[in-house]
Amino acid sequence: MNSKLNIHAMIVAAGRGSRFGSSIAKQYTMLQGQTLLQHSVARLACSAYIDQCLLVVAADDSTVQTLDFALPIQYAIGGAERWQSVQAGVESIANTGADDSDLVLIHDAARPAVPIQDIDQVIRAAMVEPYGAILATPVADTLKQSYTQSNAQSEVANDDIRQTSYSYIKHTIDRINTWQAQTPQVFRLGQLKAVLHYVSEYQLDITDEASAFEYLDLPIRLVTGSRQNIKLTYPDDAVLLAAILAAQS
Repeated sequence: MNSKLNIHAMIVAAGRGSRFGSSIAKQYTMLQGQTLLQHSVARLACSAYIDQCLLVVAADDSTVQTLDFALPIQYAIGGAERWQSVQAGVESIANTGADDSDLVLIHDAARPAVPIQDIDQVIRAAMVEPYGAILATPVADTLKQSYTQSNAQSEVANDDIRQTSYSYIKHTIDRINTWQAQTPQVFRLGQLKAVLHYVSEYQLDITDEASAFEYLDLPIRLVTGSRQNIKLTYPDDAVLLAAILAAQS
């Protein structure tokens, strides 16, 4: 590890992943004998730029400290929203005496298959940017904007009229210059603190940290990442992730 590189790695693992539909938090889903969270920490451990990791977890998490990790671990307690968890992690990092010019690397616990070269690539990009850089992939599929319409349907047996909602195509979205955001996302500590304060002050709805920079028209570099870096969101994603991890190993 080069001591001149002030890079603080953080994994956000305070949510439960409601779309995944499991009785356990999805970061504790088992794949190849380890949890997603352990896999994700292990990926960061393979980078020469990273020598420890901050885990942002829920206050009632009774699982995380029973696990072994590939890096020295510190902990922070997250909030109800993702950005609140990131803000808690940023405050914890700042309280260690970190400089505002340091880099904060934020990764999703549910992205265990990020290639090691992609981690290093986005870090190197952020090093020469004033605000930061994120991994992303250009959109390949045709994208459709939808609208929802309720239709009245009758049950033949009892003439019961029921309202059923369906989604319909509104229009096709131009995919030129359209990207799917991934993690890690890497930002300057001072700038990240400032944009998260802005999000908090105006109660903005963001789904990733780069979105906070977008509100203030601050440039974040896009670094092309691997399509193997998928996120476990729905149950059938686990099958694909298991295959990717097996192929990578």
